[in-house]
Amino acid sequence: MLTLHGSPISNYYNKVKLALLEKGLPFQENAVGTKSTDEAVLAISPLAKIPFLTTEDGGLCESQVILEYLEAKYPQPPLLPADPFAAAKVRELVTFLDWHLEICARQLYGPAFFGAAPLSEGNAARIRKELDKHIAAFKRLAKFSPFVAGDTFTMADCSAYCNLPLVAMATKAVYGEDLLAAAGVDHRAYVKFIGERASAQRVAADRKAATTRG
Repeated sequence: MLTLHGSPISNYYNKVKLALLEKGLPFQENAVGTKSTDEAVLAISPLAKIPFLTTEDGGLCESQVILEYLEAKYPQPPLLPADPFAAAKVRELVTFLDWHLEICARQLYGPAFFGAAPLSEGNAARIRKELDKHIAAFKRLAKFSPFVAGDTFTMADCSAYCNLPLVAMATKAVYGEDLLAAAGVDHRAYVKFIGERASAQRVAADRKAATTRG
């Protein structure tokens, strides 16, 4: 049995969970916090990052590595197009979502979500400049027709559904403006559209329950 370790509050945990649900794979969930010093955790996730996955083949960390494993091991239903170039374009979008957009916005999460001290004026300006650039780049790649990579649900939607709301909320909290919407990225309609899927409803319900318990 596959076991997903981490927390349903984590966007990258939910990225993997959404993929598991879309593929209809049976899996268990195991609550693990960040910064664990447990040797059993570090043996699989050496930086104590979540999520990580235990499988019949062993353990894996890093959300995109996990999605690639699931796609190779359980190819149906697919989360990547069969055409190599189209599949590469999906992976390209995932890279922009995870590494150029969300990680940039993550610099805002302390003051936006966790009560940290406000950013200095210089840091706030620097991060905003980066975000404006990265949002514009993402907008050039995203299709939203109706899915983020085209006419089919792919692993890029697993990233987009879990990451775009965080980017929007963080920028609104810090800058007083949703920078995605300001740039013309209609993420609200997209998230509502994906949210009609049973998999997304499960992810959202479990995230809400975990947040309420916290």
